[in-house]
Amino acid sequence: MKREAYAAARTVSSKVRAHFARHHAAGPGDSQNLAPLPDAATIEAVIDAAFWASLRREEGYTPKISLAFLAPEHAAAPLIFERPLPLDPAALTRVAPAVERPGIHLGVWGEGSELAVWGTTRSVPRLCFVLEVADPGLLVIKHHSGEETGKFVNVAVLEGDQVKMVDGRASSVPDCPTVLSSLLGSDSPNWFQSVNVLVQLAVSMRAHGHGGLLLVVPAESETWRESIVQPIPYAVSPVYTKLAQLMKKVPEAEGRRVWQERLGWTVDAIAGLTAVDGAVVMNDRYELLGFGAKIARRMGWPQVEQVMMTEPIEGAKAAASHPEQLGGTRHLSAAQFVQDQRDALALVASQDGRFTVFDWSRCDSMVHAHRVEALLL
Repeated sequence: MKREAYAAARTVSSKVRAHFARHHAAGPGDSQNLAPLPDAATIEAVIDAAFWASLRREEGYTPKISLAFLAPEHAAAPLIFERPLPLDPAALTRVAPAVERPGIHLGVWGEGSELAVWGTTRSVPRLCFVLEVADPGLLVIKHHSGEETGKFVNVAVLEGDQVKMVDGRASSVPDCPTVLSSLLGSDSPNWFQSVNVLVQLAVSMRAHGHGGLLLVVPAESETWRESIVQPIPYAVSPVYTKLAQLMKKVPEAEGRRVWQERLGWTVDAIAGLTAVDGAVVMNDRYELLGFGAKIARRMGWPQVEQVMMTEPIEGAKAAASHPEQLGGTRHLSAAQFVQDQRDALALVASQDGRFTVFDWSRCDSMVHAHRVEALLL
């Protein structure tokens, strides 16, 4: 019996195809190092199969898979099946337990007039079309940035009948924080620049699912303490400098893998502290100062009444609202802290997966709340 088509797949396929075509046209002349450009029909077929696979179960488990559109010869050291699998939900569900670990992609390519899964790969070329099943009915379309560390840039998020196309131009608005630019893939091509530590912290904070708050304060000032109830329950003395030390010197290629592992462990350890009630405080040199900190309104400063909320999604409009409309106590505290400490940054993870970056907008003279969970999936 022919299954019903996933309507959002057809809705978004031409937009996604246009996105990849623009990036291919704007890319450097070394086209041999670029992934093949999928057509709209291919994109629609991959999305449709992945969506219906995401709603199935294999021995009680939800499939978590990543599909990459490339031929075996475009991959480095691929694992190739003797008999390719059909690109259909049943086949994807059955193979899902073997490929659910991060970094493993199922390779999809044409077999005659049909698309098929030819095997697996951990390496994909720049601008490779990748579709990841994040949760039942939740799909993320990405492309590979071409960087050594495997950084991906989110293109679109599909959740049921909702389609969100990421607006890459959002990083060009005034006062856009550098962490948002990095998430959009529009920052310096060097993934090892320090701002990307905040991206990794944001991803890790969101992943632990408990919600959390991270404050990034200037290393050269102590005024941030005027917005924190003293003493900090879990102050760190001397300050914890492991993350700062790792970022001082990035090793050459031969030692980079070990460095990345140590960086990942350290990031996860610090992000894990945000699950404790209160805020983690870290300075902009990435030295950990304490956690469990309680935020208080700075003496003589007004209560925060409004924040400007934006989301880097096509069609989304900036809107001024009370911080309580963005979430609970963490959001209100973060907005108050940034209003009182205007050189600081606050990263807030909600238990439901939402993620907000707060900074001070000098253009609007108010706190700016950037909703970025679509970039972290």
